[in-house]
Amino acid sequence: MQGGVLVCVLALLPATWLRLSTDDRIHTVADVPSAPVGVVFGAGLWNGEPSPYLAHRLDAAVRLYQAGRVRALLVTGDNSRHDYDEPDAMRAYLVKRGVPDRRIVSDFAGFDTWDSCSRARRVFGVHKAVLVSQGFHVRRALALCGAAGIDAYGVAVDEPHDVTWYFGGTREVVAAGKAALDAAFEPDPHFLGPRERGIERALAGRGASGSR
Repeated sequence: MQGGVLVCVLALLPATWLRLSTDDRIHTVADVPSAPVGVVFGAGLWNGEPSPYLAHRLDAAVRLYQAGRVRALLVTGDNSRHDYDEPDAMRAYLVKRGVPDRRIVSDFAGFDTWDSCSRARRVFGVHKAVLVSQGFHVRRALALCGAAGIDAYGVAVDEPHDVTWYFGGTREVVAAGKAALDAAFEPDPHFLGPRERGIERALAGRGASGSR
């Protein structure tokens, strides 16, 4: 019995670390501190279009840009297959809603949250950012981007507490363990690649680019 309790306590320690270390960095679109860059994490495609959860993240990013809270957006997601391209779908969604294409930078190798955070700092040169995700994920993103060297605040996108939300919350308990290891050991991302100047150009208004 005591062994089982100990296992449960140890399993919950990473999730507790995430909550305690990020509570004061979670905001709304209206009150988040300004930063040069907003980072939007991929959340799946449905028939080539952003899933509802991803669309809600992108909607929040549009509001951040329109409110002047960020000046450029880094969309980071999975493009590991020719027929699956999260960043381009995210870019198209943002452009349709009024964000200038030159203010958007694509990271095609954001295969998981650590890779997205590590590449944002090491490849794209992001030092300060607003992270956009659902509440159950944004804490992990904040902790990992902090470990990667980014001064970050998070916008927690509201969602109804449906089956998907509860599944995501449960998954985060498990993912918190990997996040703790990533933060401790800071492994290289799956694909590091050369330094990109897309964010620099986007902030200067001269057009953006992404790496494939």
